[in-house]
Amino acid sequence: MTDISKSPDRMTFQEESYKKRLSEREPQLEYSVEDRESAQATLNMWAKWRADADAKELTPEWQKNNMEYDLRTCDPILKKVRSSDRYAQNLYAAMCNMRFQKLDVIPILKDELWSCSWRHAGGIVSNMRMQGDYIDWYCSGIGEGLGNGDLDGTKGYIAEGVVTDEIKEDLKQLGWISVEWDKD
Repeated sequence: MTDISKSPDRMTFQEESYKKRLSEREPQLEYSVEDRESAQATLNMWAKWRADADAKELTPEWQKNNMEYDLRTCDPILKKVRSSDRYAQNLYAAMCNMRFQKLDVIPILKDELWSCSWRHAGGIVSNMRMQGDYIDWYCSGIGEGLGNGDLDGTKGYIAEGVVTDEIKEDLKQLGWISVEWDKD
């Protein structure tokens, strides 16, 4: 079986923010048993989400006609994502506000499409880079002050929903094409 690229920090952004808020509370305050149990239940929830995601990714159902799986197991694209911030951001941007179709008979006949949220796209890229979490890429194409943007164009970042020719060609080699959302 092919290894699925994964960031050790995935699904930790919200959990780490929560832990930080807990640690910044007044240390002299007494916490009730209910408060401590509630905090622990929240931490347990995130651990369960990660474990469930790990288990789901090993199932053939999840892997079938799933562009995320194909991206996270494709060595040539993984190398590009890991070696170039620009390429990583451009791939993230391509996945936002766009749908994709597997170049295979059944998905085409059934008009099966794959898409993901901006946050999920950021998570895919962080998993491919094997570092960070979705927040490292989320809104990276919308400009400084609102995200990790590239307002002056020096990084080569692009707006969410744009598919560059390089990304389009690499996805086609992987067996996927972009399909814009209907205008209505």
